[in-house]
This record gives sequence, C-alpha cells and structure tokens, in this order.
Amino acid sequence: MKATRIQLCGMLAVEIEGRRCEDELPGRQGRLLFIYLVVNRARPVARRELLDVLWPDELPPTAETTLTGVLSRLRHVVGKHVLQGREQLRFVLPADAWIDVEVALRAIHEAETAVLSADWPQAWISGRVALHVSRRQFAAGYDAPWIAERRQPLGALQASALECIGEAGLGLGGTEITAAERCGRTVVALEPYRESGYRLLMRALEARGNAAAALAVYDQLRLLLRDELGAAPCAATQALHKELLAV
Repeated sequence: MKATRIQLCGMLAVEIEGRRCEDELPGRQGRLLFIYLVVNRARPVARRELLDVLWPDELPPTAETTLTGVLSRLRHVVGKHVLQGREQLRFVLPADAWIDVEVALRAIHEAETAVLSADWPQAWISGRVALHVSRRQFAAGYDAPWIAERRQPLGALQASALECIGEAGLGLGGTEITAAERCGRTVVALEPYRESGYRLLMRALEARGNAAAALAVYDQLRLLLRDELGAAPCAATQALHKELLAV
C-alpha cells in the first residue's frame, strides 16, 4: 500500500497514498481546516465547529457558502474516501498512516516505559523520535486558541523527551554522559520550574566528575524557588543534594 504521511509540526507536508499534495490544498483556509480535521480524526466534526475554526470571532454573511466551497476543494485534493460526510465530517486515513503528532505521543510513551525498565537503547531511540517532532512548532504560521492548546502539551513533551534521552545517556555512559548534560541544561532553559530537569543536570555533572558544579545547580534552583514561589526544592531533589554533599 502506498504511504500516507502527514507532518503538522514545522513545514506542512502531506502525502496521501503516495501522492504529495500540500501545495494543492485550497489556500490558507483549506490548510487550516485540513490541520484541524487531521488532529480530530478520531471523531466526527460538525460543520458549525468548522465555521468557528475559520471565523472564531464573527461569522461573515457568506460563511456557509465559503465553507462549502473550501470543503469541496479540500475533498477534491485528498479524495472523497478520505474526507467523508457533509454535516458531520470525518477524516478517514489508512491504519498505518504516519502523522507526526501521533508518532510523537507514541514515542514518548515508549521512551518513558523504556526508562522505567532501564532499556537505555530503546529510551534513546524513542526519545529522539519524540524530540524530533516536538521541537518544531505545531501549525507553524497559524494562530488560534485551539492551536495554542495543541502547542502547550507538545512543549511539555519536548522536555519529557529530553529527560528520557538524558536518562538514557546516563545509563549508557561514556560519551553519552555529555549529551545527558546538554539535555539537562536544555530542559532547565525550557522549563525553569521543572525540578526533574535540574536533577538530570546535577546527576550528569556529577557523572562527569563535576560535583561542585552540580551543587551550584541545586543552589540555583533553591534560590529560584525561594525568590519566585516562596518554596523549597522537593524531597527527591533535596535527597540528591545530600548525596552530592557526601561525594
């Protein structure tokens, strides 16, 4: 069977049953509807919902007519068997369709499971897959509340992927410890209040023989939490700090 591959993060790329067709999508509105229907393909989507996607603030008098035209052109591009329905629309793709956001979600689950079972090669591979997708912006060039809602968990997924890769690096050892340190630093930069990122960085620095630098990272976190939140590091972070003091 010919491949169906859809990339929604970064530059939009669409291959339906072996045919590249992103350039054939009907303008900005057609691309926006395409993205929305793909990410909601597990359920039927009402026409009214699509009207709100295109005109979130106020419907123009020609909204229904315009929507009908855009859907007709979109159906022509992807095929009637893919975009099904009239009042309730559904995007039907082959079971083996590759969609980057769905691949990333599966990959992070695989990576986190592999970390728990200390399967470091699998954690590294799956973590890299999740990171490759999540570091690119979802629906680049478009802005809407529903797009922002999709971008937020992908940002968190990026930090989780980096942590999985970092844990794999520590488990594999050797030159991968340096990569684990880079992952820790990136997580801290992305999410300054994510304590697990600081712990990863502290452990990586200690593994490289830089226990003093690891202690400095703890102090950085402690001061941040005290000054910004009036809080202290959690028990797991404090326990790691005590271990480092004993080194």
